[in-house]
Amino acid sequence: MVNLILFGSFIILLILNVPIAISLGLSAVFTLLYAQVPLSIIVQNIYSGMAKFLLLAIPFFVLAGNIMAKAGISDRLINFANDCVGHRRGGIAIVSVIVACFFGALSGSGPATVAALGAILVPAMIEKDGFRPEFATTLLASASSIAIVIPPSIAFIVYSSITGAAVGDLFMAGIFPGILMGVALVVLIKIVCKKEHIVPKREKATGKQRLKSFVNAIWAFLMPVIILGGIYGGIFTPTEAAAVSAVYGLIVGLFVYREIKLKDLWSIFVDSVKTSGSVLIIIGCASLFSYVCTTQGIAASAQALLGASANKYVFLIIINIIFLIAGCFVDANSAMYIFIPIMFPVAQALGIDLVHFGVIATVNLAIGQVTPPVGVNLFVASGLRIPGRKNVSVTEMVKPALQCCGVLIVALLLVTYIPGISIGILGK
Repeated sequence: MVNLILFGSFIILLILNVPIAISLGLSAVFTLLYAQVPLSIIVQNIYSGMAKFLLLAIPFFVLAGNIMAKAGISDRLINFANDCVGHRRGGIAIVSVIVACFFGALSGSGPATVAALGAILVPAMIEKDGFRPEFATTLLASASSIAIVIPPSIAFIVYSSITGAAVGDLFMAGIFPGILMGVALVVLIKIVCKKEHIVPKREKATGKQRLKSFVNAIWAFLMPVIILGGIYGGIFTPTEAAAVSAVYGLIVGLFVYREIKLKDLWSIFVDSVKTSGSVLIIIGCASLFSYVCTTQGIAASAQALLGASANKYVFLIIINIIFLIAGCFVDANSAMYIFIPIMFPVAQALGIDLVHFGVIATVNLAIGQVTPPVGVNLFVASGLRIPGRKNVSVTEMVKPALQCCGVLIVALLLVTYIPGISIGILGK
């Protein structure tokens, strides 16, 4: 009966289009009321879920991403990538994938990457390369999902807060899987170019042009180097690295590129507070949901069911299926708090590395950002304005989304069954 109340009310609330955080919280409250648990436990669990020192990194990384988005970084990254590969078949589309990876390393957010790059790159893919609007829009949404895999990643911070895995190790382990996802999308671009007879429309840039655009964009490239170098060099903790990245972004925006004015800071801070607040509310409500699963025996039953396979390869197939389905309905942070506490003890018992498991989960949930019906990146992309054309609806993006998800799932399987792609960089 407890299972029915918890998951039944959660599904009903989702169908009624109640926000995911409220759905998680209310379904947990209904279950606690049925179990006659003192309601004071609700506030305690929501607060304890959010009041973790490590999670302090989230608002700082969000602030850093918003600052860099307003600092003219995206234009400089686009110019550099365009000078490098813009002369190839499907050049602007390839540029979109490359820039989404780089920009994701600054923002750590898929929707933010779509919003920052879409107005420039989607029209360019349509007008200069000749891609269909629905494919161009979906491609950018798919490429932007890599943002939660390429470090710094808010999803990795959330995973670390649940399991205790080292954030620095997770950040490092996300580099090559993120690149692999980008390569998978580039392969898809080449296939589509050949099928639709898309030809190059730009001459190859000179070495001097490439050097100039690289110098203009170098401050963007330095940010992830500072973050990862500082963490692994023992200079600062991941939370301190987040604060350093925000300060670095301010210096670049105000004094180097001079794209940010003092009057812009208020709107940047307000946007950052809104984003951080929504993430932390989700974390608090998801923590309560996870608490109910644990105390009411739901987690133990699920662990016994998952562990029944006694085979890590079968287990990995099962968790991939669960995460891919979950990504269709809930966001990455919520899915982490719902499923990771149940799954990671089984993963440890089967000898799966904790960092590798975190990368698998995050790649799955990255794909979930572009899977209908609740692919958050698709909804942000559907709101992009394309000059002279109507907005592309989420319905129109379903077919190209399946194409993009298809190649990303191939990358997921490689990451899942070849641990060296993720944790090889850590010497494991």
